[in-house]
Amino acid sequence: MSSAKKLYRSKKDRVIAGVCGGLADYFEVDPVVIRASFALATIFSGIFPGLIAYLTLTIIVPEKGKK
Repeated sequence: MSSAKKLYRSKKDRVIAGVCGGLADYFEVDPVVIRASFALATIFSGIFPGLIAYLTLTIIVPEKGKK
């Protein structure tokens, strides 16, 4: 049996697409910490790279419960 953790977009802890909620579940931290960190990183990187990263994760990371 495999006990490896897998990254999924969250269905319950979502604001937009569930990416930050899924990362919070994966790293076992509060989703607010991930959202705040992501928002700060996006603002300080010039907005565009953060948006591209979020959109990329939305496309690549599957939603929990879907295959």
